[in-house]
Amino acid sequence: MTELKIVINDTKTGKSYAKTAEDDSFLGLRLGSKIKGDVIGLDGYELEISGGSDNAGFPMVRKVNTTARKRVLLTCGPGIKIKTKGAKIRKSIRGSIIADDIKHLNLKVIKYGSKSLEESLGIAPKEEKKE
Repeated sequence: MTELKIVINDTKTGKSYAKTAEDDSFLGLRLGSKIKGDVIGLDGYELEISGGSDNAGFPMVRKVNTTARKRVLLTCGPGIKIKTKGAKIRKSIRGSIIADDIKHLNLKVIKYGSKSLEESLGIAPKEEKKE
């Protein structure tokens, strides 16, 4: 598996943190799956896979249970804004199962560990300027 970009959303503060991973521990998981944070170095945390995209930028959709890219008729969803009532748009999307060609994953924190996310990821908190 190639490099996978992971964005971790802290639901308490609203901040997001980026991390890269190169292991195959995410292969075969679905959107909505819960994983332990130990996989990416966050001891004690529990995370949920909330979204992602493939190497061409097509978004993952929870309704489509496959690893492949599909062209489906949609009335709502990611990137769709229909102005006329009853209209449908054919759109290319990625299925909800993680495969080798997924390059970006969004994770949200469900259960927090003993350390803060910044400490666990090795990010120093920014100091405020005093005048």
